Amino acid sequence: MKTPAQLCALAPVIPVIIVNDVAQAAPLAKALVAGGLPVLEVTLRTPVALEAIAEMKAACPDAVVGAGTLRNAADVKACMDAGCAFGVSPGAPAALMDAVAEAGMPFLPGCATATEAMALADRGFEVVKFFPAGAAGGPNLLKSLASPLPDVKFCPTGGVSLENAPEYLKLPNVCVVGGSWVIPNDALETGDWARIEALARAAVTALRPLQKV
Repeated sequence: MKTPAQLCALAPVIPVIIVNDVAQAAPLAKALVAGGLPVLEVTLRTPVALEAIAEMKAACPDAVVGAGTLRNAADVKACMDAGCAFGVSPGAPAALMDAVAEAGMPFLPGCATATEAMALADRGFEVVKFFPAGAAGGPNLLKSLASPLPDVKFCPTGGVSLENAPEYLKLPNVCVVGGSWVIPNDALETGDWARIEALARAAVTALRPLQKV
């Protein structure tokens, strides 16, 4: 398994994916990977999420498919059993962090404050998710953390778009961003995979030069 830092270096954007119809999983993964985004985060927000992960892994063996919105030890076990390459959470409750450590799962725990970032750094996490990025202070907050916490790198997610992603990626403590703008709901519902591939490619073209790897 790749470390979180290695995962974040593969592309400037980690797509945050919500799958309601498992039939969408394979073509969606193919479109995103063809557009240059090989790291895929499928959130555990629907009943078909784990099945969708399996479909994506089968359709795109070279993709790195993980799960998002993990909330407890049961989620960690289910994702490990499903062969997820990594996990992501919106926060970092102690029980979840203990389960992650026991499982040895590459993980991006969520934080929104300096105290939370410091606590996660003390537990050995070098890369953490900054969520909800826009509501929690955006680039200005992360900029203020760069000097006192130089060893912590962030993946801002929540309110991130192609328009504001450059502001995040220019910061020294941001290694990647997470976002759903490359998967518009209308394109997903109509199966417009060409549009999704084009949005992924546009994101890579615009943001890869700003990424620090």
